[in-house]
Amino acid sequence: MIQQLLWNPLFQFAVLVLATVTVRVVLGRNPTIRFIVSVCFFALLTVTVLSNGITPYSPDSGGDVLSRRITAGFLKAVWWIGGAVVLVSSVRLFLIFENKPREGRLAQDLVVGVIYLGAGLALIANVFSLPIGTLIATSGAFAIVLGLALQSTLNDVFSGVALNLGRPYAVGDWIILEGGFQGRVVETNWRSTHLVNGTGDLVVLPNSTLAKSRLVNLTRPDETHGASIMVRFLPTRTPAAMEETMRTVLLSSVSIVKTPPPSALVVGIDSQAIEIELSFKVLGFALAGVAKSEIFDLVYRHAKATGLKMAGPRDVAVPYPEAASESQSAKHPGTPWRLLESISLFATLTDDEKDALASSMTRRTYRKNAIIASQGSKLSSLMIMRTGVASVEHTENDVRAELARLAPGDLFGERGVLVDAVEAGDTRALTFVVIYEISKEDLAAVMRDRPALAEELGVLLARRMEDEEHLTSANSLMHVPHPDTLASRIRRLFEIPRETELT
Repeated sequence: MIQQLLWNPLFQFAVLVLATVTVRVVLGRNPTIRFIVSVCFFALLTVTVLSNGITPYSPDSGGDVLSRRITAGFLKAVWWIGGAVVLVSSVRLFLIFENKPREGRLAQDLVVGVIYLGAGLALIANVFSLPIGTLIATSGAFAIVLGLALQSTLNDVFSGVALNLGRPYAVGDWIILEGGFQGRVVETNWRSTHLVNGTGDLVVLPNSTLAKSRLVNLTRPDETHGASIMVRFLPTRTPAAMEETMRTVLLSSVSIVKTPPPSALVVGIDSQAIEIELSFKVLGFALAGVAKSEIFDLVYRHAKATGLKMAGPRDVAVPYPEAASESQSAKHPGTPWRLLESISLFATLTDDEKDALASSMTRRTYRKNAIIASQGSKLSSLMIMRTGVASVEHTENDVRAELARLAPGDLFGERGVLVDAVEAGDTRALTFVVIYEISKEDLAAVMRDRPALAEELGVLLARRMEDEEHLTSANSLMHVPHPDTLASRIRRLFEIPRETELT
C-alpha cells in the first residue's frame, strides 16, 4: 500500500504543492524568488505528469477507468495553468527589471491576457476534448455584438494600446495638449490617462482623446525646459549696452541652468523702444515660473542700477518720463541717495536720515574676478551692490560650493557688522562691480534712532545663515545662532536700549 501510495499521481502532486508552499513561506515574497519557485514547480510537475503516462498536450482520455480519467484531467488542467503562471511571472519580472512597472502596466496586462487566453483554449482542447474552431466561431458572433455595444470603451482600450506602443509620453512627463491644457502624467491604464495640472487637480482624459490630439512633451528628450521672456526699454542707450546688461541679468540668476548658456538678443527696435529677448533653460517644467519671476525681478534691479527705463506696450505711445526724473534728480542728485531709496530696508528712514547716511557712504569698484571679501575675514561695513554681479563661494576640504549670487540692491557684510562674525565664503566679482559701503559707526548711529532697521538686518542675517547651513556642512561659520542670542549680541554691539529689545 505504501508503494502504491508513493506512485499515486495525486499523492505526488500533493507533496509537490506542500513543498512549494513551504519554500515560498520560508523564502518570502521576493518576485525573483517567486519566479524561480514557479519554474521549479512547473518542471517537477511536468516530470510527475509524464512519468505517470499522462500527456498534457494531447487530448487523450486517460483510460477507461473513471478515476484515472478524472485524475488525468485534473493534472492536465493544473499543468496548463502552471505553465501560464510561469509565463506571467516572467513578464512581470521583466517589467520590474526594467524599473518601469507602472509605465508598462497596460502592455503587461495585454500580454498576461493573451497568455491566459491561450492557456484556456489549450485546456478546453486537451482536457475537455472540445472543438476549438466551433467555439471560436460561436464566440466571434458574440464578440461582434459586444463590440458594437462597447464601441466607445474599446476605442479607448485600443487607443491606450497604441499610445503605449508608440510611447509619446511616460509617467512623470509634462505634456501640453491642443487648447493650451498642460499637466504631468501620473498614471496610464486601459481606458484613460491621469494628469495633474498646475493647480494640483487630477484630470482624467480618455485614451481616444489623447490619441487624436496634438501634444507637446515638455520632458523629452531631456528634463530641461526652455523658456523666454521679452523686455522693452526706451532707446536711451545703445542696443549693445542694453544687451550686455541683460546678459548680466541672466548671469545673476540661480534658477536657470548654465549649460547650454542662456542668451540675450535684440529682436526689435523703433523710435519708441528696443526689444530684447531673454532665452534660458531650467531643470524642469515646474521650475519655469520660479525662474521667470526671479528674472523679472533682476531685470528691474539691473535696469534701475544702470539707468535703463522700461518702455510701454508696443502699440501704445508713452512719452519719456523725463520731467519727473529731472525734478527728482535735482532734489537728490547723488547716487548713494538713490540707492538707499531703491532698497526697501531703508524705506522707513526720513529724507534727512537718508541724506545723512548717503553722505557717509563710500564708493568701491572691483574688476572682474576680483575678491571683494575673503572667506574667514571680518567686514566692518555694510556693503550694498550698486551694479554688477558677485558670487559668494564657500570652500571646505577643497570642495567649493556657491552659497549665493548678489545683484544690484543686495546687501552683504551684515554678519561682521551685526554679530562680529567672519564671512562664510569668498565674495568674488563675476563682472565689473560697483559697491557702496556704510561703516559700522554710521550704521549704528541710524539704528539707535531706528531699532526696526536692526530688526530687519537681524532677520536678513538669520535667513542667510540658515540658507548657507543647508548648502554646506555645519560648522562654526555656518551655525545659526539662537534668536535670543543674536538679538542680545546686536543690542550689545550697537548699544541699543533694552526698551527697544529685538524680538
